[in-house]
Amino acid sequence: MNRIRNVVLALAFTAALAGCAAGPGGGGEMRDLPTSSDQTDIQKRAKVRLELAVGYYEQHQLTTALDEVKRALQIDPNYADAYSVRALIYMDMNETRLAEEGFQYALKLRPNNPDFANNYGWFLCQNDRAAESIPQFESALKNRAYQSPAKALNNAGVCSLKLKDETAAERYFTEAFRYDTENVTTNVNLARLHFQRRDYPRAKFYINRAVKSDTANAEALWLGVKIERKLGDRAAEATLATQLRRRFPTSTEYAAFQRGAFDE
Repeated sequence: MNRIRNVVLALAFTAALAGCAAGPGGGGEMRDLPTSSDQTDIQKRAKVRLELAVGYYEQHQLTTALDEVKRALQIDPNYADAYSVRALIYMDMNETRLAEEGFQYALKLRPNNPDFANNYGWFLCQNDRAAESIPQFESALKNRAYQSPAKALNNAGVCSLKLKDETAAERYFTEAFRYDTENVTTNVNLARLHFQRRDYPRAKFYINRAVKSDTANAEALWLGVKIERKLGDRAAEATLATQLRRRFPTSTEYAAFQRGAFDE
């Protein structure tokens, strides 16, 4: 999967509120939820640097992104989000040891952060440690404040397949579908699962939901082509093939279509 889809670049901040030890009637100030106005000047400056780092990371300018993360940490050495993003950068640089140290340190600073747990779980899965990754995804999912449960569920499903646990994978993917029926990644994962089981009508149900989205990628369109071919719907196959050619002419998926690799 695409690296940007499968990880969460957490840009939340942790603002410490002064004088909030007691609630109403306790002799102290009222407790309140932290907002951007509670950030110190140091936190704001570090956040700006981290946002720059994320922008460079998404453009795959990894060295420049790393420089910006370093600047963020020079401003605020306890900025947990920066350690998590730095770990993602090291992961893309194949600096496995440095990446793991970063993920672990981010979780040490903020052990209940679901995005950090999801990121670390994906790192473990991508480094042939799928069995260790599942508890990280489960940890993320236990947090009721987690805003992107479909990400962790899809990741857990993919990593369950690496463990040859198709039952668990289907459970995770199906739960992700309940959270967001229009999620392209979820629908592609379920379509692929049913395609591999040769349940082509069911696979078509999910892939149709994926390819109608403006964010459908080459992977989704190519899977749709293969499903329609199995079902013998040449018109639908041709429509998806045309979209694949027009939108992703240099993709590996279109190259596979051109050489007729429908059963790979």
